[in-house]
Amino acid sequence: MKFRLSAFLVFFPLLMSQAMSSMAGSDDLFLAARDAARAGDRNKLERLAPDLQGYELEVYVDYWRLLLDLSTTDPATIRSFLARNDKSYIAEKLRGDWLKQLGKKQQWAEFDREFPALMQPDQEMNCYALQSRRARGDASVNNETMKLWVSLIEPPTACYPILEALILDKRVLADEVWARIRNQFEANKLGAARYSMNYLPPSQTPDERTAKAISDSPLPWLVKQNSLSGSRMNRELAALAISRIAANDPRMAAEQLARIEGQLQASEKGWAWGQIGWQAAKRHMSDALVWYRNAGDATLSDEVAQWKVRAALRTHDWGTVRATIEKMPPALAEQPVWVYWLGRAYRAGGRTTDANNLFAKIAGQPNFYSNLADEELDRPVMPPPKATPPTAEETSRVNANPGVQRGLALYRLNMRTEGSKEWSWALRTMTDRELLTASNIAQRAGIYDRAIAAADRTKDEHDYSLRYLSPYADQVRPAARDQSLDDAWVYGLMRQESRFVTNAKSNVGASGLMQLMPATAKWVANKIGLKDFHHGQVNDTDVNVLLGTSYMRMVLESLDNHPVLASAAYNAGPGRARKWRADRALEGAIYAESIPFSETRDYVKKVMSNSVYYSALFNGKPQSLKTRLGTVGPNTKADAKAEELP
Repeated sequence: MKFRLSAFLVFFPLLMSQAMSSMAGSDDLFLAARDAARAGDRNKLERLAPDLQGYELEVYVDYWRLLLDLSTTDPATIRSFLARNDKSYIAEKLRGDWLKQLGKKQQWAEFDREFPALMQPDQEMNCYALQSRRARGDASVNNETMKLWVSLIEPPTACYPILEALILDKRVLADEVWARIRNQFEANKLGAARYSMNYLPPSQTPDERTAKAISDSPLPWLVKQNSLSGSRMNRELAALAISRIAANDPRMAAEQLARIEGQLQASEKGWAWGQIGWQAAKRHMSDALVWYRNAGDATLSDEVAQWKVRAALRTHDWGTVRATIEKMPPALAEQPVWVYWLGRAYRAGGRTTDANNLFAKIAGQPNFYSNLADEELDRPVMPPPKATPPTAEETSRVNANPGVQRGLALYRLNMRTEGSKEWSWALRTMTDRELLTASNIAQRAGIYDRAIAAADRTKDEHDYSLRYLSPYADQVRPAARDQSLDDAWVYGLMRQESRFVTNAKSNVGASGLMQLMPATAKWVANKIGLKDFHHGQVNDTDVNVLLGTSYMRMVLESLDNHPVLASAAYNAGPGRARKWRADRALEGAIYAESIPFSETRDYVKKVMSNSVYYSALFNGKPQSLKTRLGTVGPNTKADAKAEELP
């Protein structure tokens, strides 16, 4: 036995080394196969495929082989692949690729056979399905397409045939076309709007030059118009021109509308005033609510109505807050943000019971407005009891999930996009216990963003130490302490910035755990005297955390030591964070909700809610989001003299 044990101890490292070498070799072959597929090199892909049989990602190689010849491949071969990999992410992907091709070729019989098996059809695929039904003479298609007429502002190509069929069948007339064009102008989809003008009756269709003038040079066009009342086309175009002027200068738009509004019909005038109010509200202009009121009873789009509420919040006009939310479509009014503010409006009006009933509807969830609702009901924010850790059996079972295995393998190869999709697909049908187990597996593998993604999905059993992971403590905690920063806020911001992916890079070039822009990183490095800094260091964890926390300290000090302002500044720049103040003090929640940039607005709310949970986890005590939000002070003369940080 002693000899056998000794032999094992001698040969085991050798065996492990050989296994690791074999894995690395297979990984290299797989990456070569991926590159061949991307380059369309079928010959190379076919040469590599036999050596990857039995490899854990072999199914991807099979997928790439099929994809290169999808248009000519026998349908039976495709169905065989789909059957072998039933209900997997890669089967869903190939089925979608195939259906798209069938839809483009209008091979409806084959399309109809396969479409029901697609588990997550996108809008393009749904439009192909509607095309197929129309080709079969399904009379209900038009009714379903009507719902898309207004909502699809910039439709996929597959949707145009069914939308245009509404015109041919006279289900859509000039009123609906103009309504669509207004929505497209509001969404700044000007090319799509000009295309929609082709659907108008000839008498109402502007020539190409005029249509372009409305979108590109609205003010010069408008001032040349002497009379509008005799032509619907000119009236509608004038309203569109007003909306474009308002996007740059709401006050000029108001002057122009006041000049011509007597020539407009009520619906045209109301929509135009709503556009001016909306643009003014986003700029926090004092006249925003005046211009909104000029719109009268005009129907406001969801976006325009939401900004009316935000303008009213900044002036504490609770009557307008209440009335506007009560007029919202149910799907919009039921969002936690508007449930909360309607509750606040009710409470301001003395309707305490109604307010508490609304707060109770959204309380108890880990998000900004649920946190605030909890506090309105005198329930401090605290993570729920921690679930029992996964058992060995649970871990073994989830580890054996093919989607989990493929996701982990793809992450190992730094194929993060594919790995995230595999991982998300695997999570779809998991129970709470399985989700927590998957989260533990991802955490141990150092794939922190996927650990959070899994823990975030649980409904009844929770582990907030996984949902709010705090890795890199040896770097983050000392850096926060050195900068006299609240480590809960640092982690709350970092979680939102990168989900703790050290090599994360945004589409605008921000890098690392704390998502530093190149210019900002260089500026901070110079300010703190970091010698010999070069941008290649920005993904180094120690350097990234040092620069990020140093910058947090700088923006915090430049903005009244207020974490809401500093969070906004970290995302959108200190100058903007200052500019978004009011002439009066604002609740931190109102400041956050009225941030003009949707990305920054969402960011600040999530950072602040994250911070509350991190603080509760770190301190073991209930926390108050309201206290963290505090009050944002008014604009001051000192703001104009403040050093401008990047």
